[in-house]
Amino acid sequence: MTDTTDPTDGDAERERVSVPSEVELPRLLDFYELQTEDQTQIHEFYDNLRDGRLTTTQCRNCDEVHFPPRIVCPECTGDDLEYVDLPHKGELFAFSEVRGGLPLGLSEHDVPYVVAVVDLGPIRLSGRVDGASYGDLEIGDPVSLKVVEIDGPTDEERVFYRFEPADGDAK
Repeated sequence: MTDTTDPTDGDAERERVSVPSEVELPRLLDFYELQTEDQTQIHEFYDNLRDGRLTTTQCRNCDEVHFPPRIVCPECTGDDLEYVDLPHKGELFAFSEVRGGLPLGLSEHDVPYVVAVVDLGPIRLSGRVDGASYGDLEIGDPVSLKVVEIDGPTDEERVFYRFEPADGDAK
């Protein structure tokens, strides 16, 4: 809705615009990949995650482990890759707190929240850490895998990984 008046009038009102009370998240701002075989060549990663397994690819030619999963080895350019299991426990290698600057419509990401680089042994990967604030955490703290279901703007069932603080030894 737009309301305009004659700008030559000395007492003219400014243009007034309306902001919707609810914004549907456009597909362009959806940060989670579509996960089926007809949409991505790494669909097996998501299938495994749905089953509670965190996996990635390892090259059968040069034995390199990659994250995120690949369809071609970046080391030797071979395409003979297999999915291998990763540990579900690791430790914080680095972390930070997101306090603002989120795109419109991302209410699921209420700020502040913690993002981290997690050392799982064979690889380090980044992910959100749920269940703790920045001040609760220290480098080296143990964390464990948390699989979450993703709602939204598609009708597809999707999952992704996060981490949460864990008790005990991270290895």
